[in-house]
Parts: sequence; C-alpha cells; structure tokens
Amino acid sequence: MTETFVEGIDVARRFQQGEVMLDALQPASFTVRAGDRIAIVGPSGSGKSTLLQIIADLDTATSGQVRWPALGVSGALRPQHIGIVFQSASLLPTLSAAENVEVPLRLLGGQSEPRQSALKALDSVGLAAVADKLPDELSGGQAQRVGLARAIALRPRLVLADEPTGQLDQPTAQLAMDALLRSLEGTEAALVVATHDLAVAQRLQVVWRMDHGVLTLPATGSTP
Repeated sequence: MTETFVEGIDVARRFQQGEVMLDALQPASFTVRAGDRIAIVGPSGSGKSTLLQIIADLDTATSGQVRWPALGVSGALRPQHIGIVFQSASLLPTLSAAENVEVPLRLLGGQSEPRQSALKALDSVGLAAVADKLPDELSGGQAQRVGLARAIALRPRLVLADEPTGQLDQPTAQLAMDALLRSLEGTEAALVVATHDLAVAQRLQVVWRMDHGVLTLPATGSTP
C-alpha cells in the first residue's frame, strides 16, 4: 500500500487585514502520497504559497487538520523529512556552492561525510564543476540549482518547491526542472511544485488548481 505523506482534512487559512478577514485558503481536503508528482497552478495571490506553507508545516491552518502519517509530527519534519525549494535560492554569499549545500547537513548532524553528501547532491543537479564557486560567480539558473541541491541533500521524502522557476527564463527554467526531476528518479520521494508556469506544470503527473483560495483537485490524473 502506498504510504501517505500528507493528509489535509477541511483545511482553511484566514488572515486579518485591517477590519477584513481574508480567506487565503478555503476549506479543502487533499492527500500527498509516496511518489506523487503534483503541480499547484494558479495566478499570483490565488493561495498556492499558503497551501504549500501549510503542507510544509511553515504555517498553521486556521481550521481543519493536517497530518503527516508517514513522515512524523509537526515541528519535527524539516529538513530531514521535508525539503523546501524557494523562488529565490537565498544562498549565503560568503560560502561556496558546496558549503551552502552542507549547511543543513551540518546543522542536523548525523552525517559522517557532509562534504561528500553535498558534492553528490550538486552532481545530481549537474553542478559538480561549480562546487567551489561563490554565489556571485554563479548564473541565476546555477544558483537556483544549488538551492535544489541543498533541499535534496538530506534525501527528504517530500520535496516542496514554491515558484522555483519564477525568476528564470524558459530555457533555464526547464533545465532547473530537469535537474529537480532527475534528482528524484528511482526514489519514493514525492514532489509538490507551486507554479504559475504551465510549461512547468506539464512536467508533472497531477495538477491541483487554485483560484481565490479555492482548491480544485482532479477526480483522477490530470494535465494542465
């Protein structure tokens, strides 16, 4: 039986803006299972990032329940069980590419050879040759792929990416997606990508749609 990584039941998120309550996410139920490749699509401000942050345990739902049955409990999920890729790579400027990837490995501990694990992660995204370069010596696409390597270095079971290609041109965006998908080949890891780019969404097996906080799931498999 396929393991369930994330289960949301009637999950909603509301924000106070002045005297008005905004429904960033209206009540929604969803499941992420081992091996899933999911795109969350919708325009800016539709609620994609809010949903992703709740799945990542970076934000708390106003109502409803979120569980991570096969991953663990809230507060103990990142970075070992859940890896996160942001729109901006957010690399530490004084550290090399390899050292940036090493940071979570060293913080978490338990790695006998963090440098080797970092180099392996960089190699998986095609960046072994730039391991010793500083962030300002990298192109935008290379920096984003270093961010990908950092997220997958601990081999998390769930990878969440929030607009990972939003600052890249189309050719570079596709290279970044190539690297991300290739790094997960042959694993049971699940991938959820929030994106407004349909070319990115088409690379994934299932599409969830967001519109004004409303999540719409396909009855079965879907294409954009």
